[in-house]
Formats: sequence, structure tokens, C-alpha cells
Amino acid sequence: MNNSRDVTPTKAFAMIQKGALLVDVREQGEVDRKSFDVPEILLIPLRQLETRYKEIPTDRQVIIACHSGSRSIMASRFLMNQGYKKSFNMQSGLVRWVAEGLPLKEKEKQKTSLWLSQLFSKRP
Repeated sequence: MNNSRDVTPTKAFAMIQKGALLVDVREQGEVDRKSFDVPEILLIPLRQLETRYKEIPTDRQVIIACHSGSRSIMASRFLMNQGYKKSFNMQSGLVRWVAEGLPLKEKEKQKTSLWLSQLFSKRP
């Protein structure tokens, strides 16, 4: 047992729609590439959690998520040890969120050929 309360991404999404807060413990660069498309997200990378956890409200349900679930389990355990009774770990993180077809925000990727043509185009 991992001592955290686990929820599937589909269950987490339903909880978020009813007011739970999603706390993403990935790094900013990861979030910039692909993120959960929900109304409210608090980004606190795992490495900053020990100093920033008090930004997380104690009076509402909190879903902790990362890319594949390992960082969120650590974060969930930490929060439970700090007295957060309403925190939940999202199983398998963004990987399973995608697999379950839940909404995503993805950075628009410029086509490589367009980028290369712009880079090497001859300017008068």
C-alpha cells in the first residue's frame, strides 16, 4: 500500500468539475509542452513542494498529478504527513489522462519544414 488515496483520471476530472483543485507537480517545461485542460491548476514542481505546500488549500479536495504517477505519489504522501486530509493521487498521471481521452492543452508545434525554410530563406 502506498499510503495515498488514489483516483483514476476520469474520477479526478469529475472531482475537478465539482470544485477540486488540480495540483501539478511536474516541471514548468513539461507543463508548457502538454498540460491538463481544466479551469484551475496550481503548478508546484515536486522539488519546490516542501517550501510551497502551504499555497495548497486545506479546505477543499486536491488532486495531485504528474506525468506518470511516481512524483504525485511522493507529493501525496508528503501532503498527508502535513495534515492534508482531502488530497488524492491521480493514478498514472498525464499518461493515463491522455489514454482516457480527457481534455489537453498542447503547445502548438510549428512544422519543421516551415521552420527550416524560414531559417534558411534568403533575404534581400
